[in-house]
This record gives sequence, C-alpha cells and structure tokens, in this order.
Amino acid sequence: MKAIVLRELGGPNKLRYEDVEVPTPKANEVLVRLKYASLNRRDLFITYGMYPGMKLPSILGADGAGEVVAVGDQVSDITVGNAVVINPAFNWGENRACHGSNHYILGMPSDGTYAEYVVVPDENVSIKPEYLSWEEAAALPLAGVTAFRSLMFRGNLKKGENVLIPGIGSGVALFALQIAVAHGANVFVTSSSDEKLDKAKELGAKGGINYRTQNWVKEMKKLMDGADLIIDGVGGENFNHIINLAKPAGRIVNFGATSGPIKELVLPRIFFKQLDIKGSTMGSPEDFKEMLQFFEEHKITPYVDKCYPLKEAIEAQSYMENGNNFGKITLQIG
Repeated sequence: MKAIVLRELGGPNKLRYEDVEVPTPKANEVLVRLKYASLNRRDLFITYGMYPGMKLPSILGADGAGEVVAVGDQVSDITVGNAVVINPAFNWGENRACHGSNHYILGMPSDGTYAEYVVVPDENVSIKPEYLSWEEAAALPLAGVTAFRSLMFRGNLKKGENVLIPGIGSGVALFALQIAVAHGANVFVTSSSDEKLDKAKELGAKGGINYRTQNWVKEMKKLMDGADLIIDGVGGENFNHIINLAKPAGRIVNFGATSGPIKELVLPRIFFKQLDIKGSTMGSPEDFKEMLQFFEEHKITPYVDKCYPLKEAIEAQSYMENGNNFGKITLQIG
C-alpha cells in the first residue's frame, strides 16, 4: 500500500511517499481501507520532534474514515463492509475525568491514517453518520472531540452563556464555535484576519475583533460584556488578555498553546475574580460517543478548507504550518 512515512526529523519536507506492507488485524482489531484522512497540528509538531514519546519510523495521521475490509478474532460488533470513523484516542482508561498512563494517540507511536489502510482496535471505530461525506467524517475526530469535551464536559456550557474563542480558524476552534452555537450560546471570536472573522460570523458567531488592532481587549469587552466560558488553544501573551475578558466566576478551558508559554501570569487577576481554569485534551470514549450524537442531532457539518491527494502530504502540512487555513485540511486516499 501507499503511505506517508516519517523516518527522520526536520519538518514536513522529511515526509516520504512510500510502498509499505498492508497491516494485518490481530484479535480485537479491524483493518480499515481509508477514504480520507485529515491533518492536525500534532502531525506537524511530530515532524520536528516536538512531541512526547517520539518513535520513528512512523506513519502519521490521527484522523480518518473508511470501510472495514477485514476483522481479527473476537470482533463481533463491527463487520466487513461497515463505513466507519476512527476515534484516535487509544487506551483512555476507566476514568472519564482524565486518561490513564497507557493512553496514546493514533499516528505515532502506532502507524496512522496517512495511508491506504490502517489497523485499529475495534473499540476505536464507530459507524459513520450517514449525513456526513467521507471527507467530512475524516475531518471530525480529534478536533471534534477536543472541542466537545472542552465545552461540554470540562467547560459545563449552558444555553445563553457568552463564549469567547480566541484564534478562530483552527479545526478545534471552529468545531467549538459550531457546537456552542448549536447549544444556544452567544459566541465571540478573535483573529488576526478580518476575513476569518467574517467567515466565523457566517457560521453563527455574534461578533469578533481583530487582535492586531489597538485596544482590541477594550473593544471586545464592549462587544460581549465579558465571557462566561473561554475556550483557549493559543496560550502565550494572549492568556493574560483573556483573563481580563472573563466574567467574575468565569471558566477558562485551555487545550493548547500555539503561541507558546505564558511568560508572566499575574495570579491575583485569577483569584480575585474567582476564576476556574481547567486543562483539557482529546476525549474519553464517552466524550467521542456523545460528540457524534450531538453532531448528528444538530446536523453539524465540519468546515473543510482544502483537500490534497495523499502523495501531496508535504504540501498539505506546509499549508497548515503557514496558518492561513480556516477549517480542516484533508487528504484524499481512496
């Protein structure tokens, strides 16, 4: 089969389009012939060695959707011919509140979805929602479950609340926007791009501010009068700004740090406002199941920015690295 393999570090240009053997499912595993995969920033970080538990060579890719073509022994709930979407969170564990020590994500250390076939545990596939295309289903898993857990489980989102999503345009941020709007929240966003702000409003955002403009924090404060819940994947210097934008007793859920560490955190701004600050990443099997049900109930369609053929994975990752995408980037495989 054809696959995109990372054998050495150094960025997306180190990815190679190669012939590798089709994997064979073992007990409690299924073999999926992939139709589409999608990219996550995790894949990019791995090419630079900026991820824990590095193991090379490896086929990257956490997200994918396709058809089951073989099953191993003891597989009963999934059959050959099923159209499935893959849950990339392996070995979460019994505690929904946090994953266990054996948890890992598909696509390094185990071979992932930048390939024509992938083997995964049968418990990590779900029947693809019929209303979603193959491409849309492949775009959903990692970013979708991260956004859903951040909002609903960790953030305890309530109808009518004000939600702030900094840095709109990434997969997780867009899913958070779509989920929060469907749940009846008032969503506000930030971006360095006026075009992205306009697109976010088309998807249901009540308003947005370009954070490169002067006094953007004051302007956002006027616009929304404070946030009950902030879903942050940016970190960096921006974090102190979002603390200022949170309402007293507000909640901040952080799932990433694309702008790096927070250099100066003024703790009195947190404890005097009685803020709850939580971390969140990926999601439990329950989160994934509830996310799929929520998307199907509200007929939410993932926003796909651009699609590349599998052999052009280097170009796809380079496009993601530039940060100009609004929505998910996919790879067409089957």
